[in-house]
Amino acid sequence: MDPLSDVLSLLRPRSYAASGFSAGGDWSVRFPRHEGIKCYAVVAAHCWLSLEGIPEAVALGAGDCFLLPSGRPFRLASDLALAPLDAAAFFPTVRRGGIALCNGGGDFRLVGSHFTFAHNPADLLLGMLPPIVHIREPAHRETLRWSVEHLMQELHDPKPGGALVADHLAHLMLVQALRVHLAAGNHQRVGWLFALADKQMSAAISAMHEAPAHRWTLQQLGKRAGMSRSSFALKFKATVGVAPMEYLTRWRMLVAGERLVHSRERTSVIARSLGYESEGAFSTAFRRVMGASPRQYSREHRAEPKAPRAQQLTAHVRGAL
Repeated sequence: MDPLSDVLSLLRPRSYAASGFSAGGDWSVRFPRHEGIKCYAVVAAHCWLSLEGIPEAVALGAGDCFLLPSGRPFRLASDLALAPLDAAAFFPTVRRGGIALCNGGGDFRLVGSHFTFAHNPADLLLGMLPPIVHIREPAHRETLRWSVEHLMQELHDPKPGGALVADHLAHLMLVQALRVHLAAGNHQRVGWLFALADKQMSAAISAMHEAPAHRWTLQQLGKRAGMSRSSFALKFKATVGVAPMEYLTRWRMLVAGERLVHSRERTSVIARSLGYESEGAFSTAFRRVMGASPRQYSREHRAEPKAPRAQQLTAHVRGAL
């Protein structure tokens, strides 16, 4: 798989509720703080999006798609001067795969989904994104049009298996939106996600993801990127934010964490499969990156830790990639 697919697979994104929203007349709805990422597309009419902590509201038109990865409360409205209603007044009555109505619906329409993540280091994706990812260029909207139209059709005309189809279409929307955001090239941030837009850095990152157990050297990775050893090391650090060998170690530990939680493999087996001859050396690296020993990590994550502890573990791997 490619690096973006690797990370999304590692995080195990789950569609919390693929659904639609339709409003009629003048309206304003306030949505509470959320975990994970929300991905929506405007199907008809237009509205304003106001996100807590962002001074300027965003105008959304038909065909626009937007991602909200920060979890902040937000408001959608035909007129921001209107007093907002709580979203809880509409959405608790909506079945999975349904459409929530405000003022009887009919004018404004929106579809999308809320994704949560089964794996704790979700910040390795969410922390790389701005508070609002707004996709509005005609060519980019066209990329998303098929999945948006079919998701709307599934929600309006439910058929057997419709909830599952809607979930898959919502996942497709999310991946397409992330791909479009990378292709837009309008970001100047540092991190693995943005490095994927650089062909040289993407080639090196892909090599590490494909063979994490390989004993990579700077010279080998530089060759993959078509660069000299020294030029590659400097550019990788400047683009990704960490040195190549540190990136490789962190990726190995994140893969190990996934296997410790979701498989019954022994720590020694996982260590060898990721290029460590010594279980002790592996455990030391794992504790440094993940903030817990392999045994502790496995035990606590299999037991579905409470939110405060989960947040602590996420903090330990913040910026890991």
